[in-house]
Amino acid sequence: MSITYLKRAERTAESGQDEVRNSVQSMLNQIEHDGDVAALRFARELDNWHGDVLVSDAEVAAAEQAVPEKLKADIRFAHDNIRRFAEAQKATISDCQLEVQPGFWVGQKQLPVEAAGCYVPGGRYSHIASAIMTITTAKVAGVSHVAACSPPKPGTGIPAAMLYTMKLCGADRILNLGGVQGVAAMAFGLFGLPKADILVGPGNQYVAEAKRILFGRVGIDMFAGPTDSMVVADSLADPMIVAWDLVGQAEHGYNSPVWLVTDSESLAEAVIKVVPGLIATLPELNAKSAAAAWHDYAEVIVCSNRDEMAAVADAYAPEHLHIQARDLDWWLARLRAYGSLFLGEETTVAFGDKAAGPNHVLPTSGAARYTGGLSVHKYMKTVTWQRSTRQGSRSVAEATARISRLEGMEGHARTADVRLAKFFPTESFDLTAIE
Repeated sequence: MSITYLKRAERTAESGQDEVRNSVQSMLNQIEHDGDVAALRFARELDNWHGDVLVSDAEVAAAEQAVPEKLKADIRFAHDNIRRFAEAQKATISDCQLEVQPGFWVGQKQLPVEAAGCYVPGGRYSHIASAIMTITTAKVAGVSHVAACSPPKPGTGIPAAMLYTMKLCGADRILNLGGVQGVAAMAFGLFGLPKADILVGPGNQYVAEAKRILFGRVGIDMFAGPTDSMVVADSLADPMIVAWDLVGQAEHGYNSPVWLVTDSESLAEAVIKVVPGLIATLPELNAKSAAAAWHDYAEVIVCSNRDEMAAVADAYAPEHLHIQARDLDWWLARLRAYGSLFLGEETTVAFGDKAAGPNHVLPTSGAARYTGGLSVHKYMKTVTWQRSTRQGSRSVAEATARISRLEGMEGHARTADVRLAKFFPTESFDLTAIE
């Protein structure tokens, strides 16, 4: 392989994690011990929030009146696409049964979890799209109770557009809580909520660490790191579009990696040349994040051919993978590791982030090698069952007894023995282990 890095990342996303982990663990311990009181204390200290935690129906109704009709139409448009895509996903999941031996049936059922907690980021960006992605998908999956929380603005609470979106998507309860305290409130069942069976949604490193620590006690959508994005482009790609797609994702945060993989050195050099100028045109805070991400985490990689480009993409397993190259069907068939795939310059990661339909809660930090993004499947459990006639259980019981004794598990063997003795009292069986 002939791969050249015209730009290499100077940092990784792992720095400072020990300090974050210790801080989050301490907060979770306090909230679990002191309950609502501790969560309220952190809300006052960290979010400067002194109002009610639970959002009332009257507040939601007032928020709906305050949101401009055009914005509501855009939110409904995105919600409809995301809902219909989730419904299509659910249609691919089915119960089944199989008669493995005459008279012995096994099967599976698809059951949604009872309670979900959806974290919706606020802070510098108010992620309306994240509310749509997490709450809508839970409701389509059939989750009975969906709680949603988001950081409140001091003195006013969750912004009106966010409240409208959460209610439209089906949230049963909405909490004016952000950060670790919001995650903990849903996990521990504070403020009258049922304890969440699963916690979902993106957030900052403290939110991600809280979910990581709680995993096992509750389910989570995935272990999340900083968002990342890769563009794979050949010589026919538009350098300006490629550059903007990289910049658009870099503005997520100072540690959000973006990568360009190409077989055209001239394209790579053109992109490297224009990116700083594009970043400079962004609003100040956006530009600061994008500039840091580009300087410290971005990479530009030149390959010899498309097979090398595809191999690099699979090795990085990016959260977002955007192909701007010839023969899109080849890329769709060839690529194996990505959170979500964007084919052609006619689409872009921002479409997927906001309104296209597929979920934007996706695996980061290379996790796309082994998992996909949030979907109705994450809110559901595939459980199995079995039943049998007495005659149908005979061959299964015999095999079970002998295998159990071979493994040294005599108690297991005798649960088979006792059934054979009861169901077939006049018959004898050789149930010793075969060495």
